[in-house]
Amino acid sequence: MYADISTLVVGLLIFISSLISLKLGLSVAIIEIISGVLAGNLGLKTEEWMIFLSGFGGIVLTFLAGAEIDTRLMKKKFRESFLIGLFSFLIPFIGGWSLQASLITGIALSETSLDVVYSALVENNLSRTEVGKMLMAATFITNTGTALVLSILFARPSLYTFIFIAVSILVIIAATKFSHYVFDNPKLKNRVIEPEIKYIFLLLLIFIYFANLGQEHAILPAFMLGLLMSKHFTESSETKIVKNRLRTVAFAIITPLFFIVAGMKVSLPFILSAFGLFAALFVVKQLSKFTGVYFLAKRYIPNGGMYTTLLMSTGLTFGLIAIVFGLHSGFIDQAQYSVLTGVLIASAVIPTFIATKWFMPVHSEDLVDINGGNKK
Repeated sequence: MYADISTLVVGLLIFISSLISLKLGLSVAIIEIISGVLAGNLGLKTEEWMIFLSGFGGIVLTFLAGAEIDTRLMKKKFRESFLIGLFSFLIPFIGGWSLQASLITGIALSETSLDVVYSALVENNLSRTEVGKMLMAATFITNTGTALVLSILFARPSLYTFIFIAVSILVIIAATKFSHYVFDNPKLKNRVIEPEIKYIFLLLLIFIYFANLGQEHAILPAFMLGLLMSKHFTESSETKIVKNRLRTVAFAIITPLFFIVAGMKVSLPFILSAFGLFAALFVVKQLSKFTGVYFLAKRYIPNGGMYTTLLMSTGLTFGLIAIVFGLHSGFIDQAQYSVLTGVLIASAVIPTFIATKWFMPVHSEDLVDINGGNKK
């Protein structure tokens, strides 16, 4: 009975969040996170199906974020993207509680949320602009650093870990070389059963399965798969339609659960009882991100410097992975976990709100697609 009620409540939250987002002109991800916080603190509990779909939603978002990156622009402006992404990672990491707890904290604070950045760019029609593509490329560098440091410092390799790595590499190579047999097959195109989307979901589910076996996470290979398959989604109008359909499916039900469940992890009473620590960590994250990003962004993305800085200050996906790992491994306690989760949620909401409300680069010449088209 309760499961039925929770399903109904989540459905209402997803729909109402969309209406509020349209009314206020804010990213729907912000509203979904806040809805999750309120629902969780009013007694809504996560069900197993929510946890699975929210995890899958994060993976799908990560894949889509990778597929959105313009590899040509990344090569052309690698130095700019690399420097912004590197300093976005390094400065908060250096600013980071015992040695292991402080390392977990530094890793969590250093991350920039791929999912929040990508959602904000898509909703504001910036994903195809030079500002958006530079931002995604810099976010890729930041999160690569976060994932590598987490893996190197706290890795507990086993046979399944190596199996996961090997399978991930094989899937990425095979998909990069042979996916055109799916996307360009006239028997599969424009079918109501959407075989291309099911094919992508299958690849992502393979990552998830072997990642769970190796006690790893599928986000990094999912992002790399999206990045390397991005060319498939720009070769023809049909493949662009496939990506748009995948985005529609994801944003309709799967990714809202990711943001709502993330919000449900926050305990407002506990944060209020340790508000000083919460505020201090939030300020550390924002100031260190600002120090690491703003001056480089102002130089390399002059028409979107503050917008870039604010979105690079967001945190959620890899940060949550880091602190969940720290809690399960005994490196941080429940109190530290709750405070850090609250900091990540706040960093996902507040900078995104400010960026989309007051620093949208709507008058920038970069709102022209770098491939020559106009902004959608």
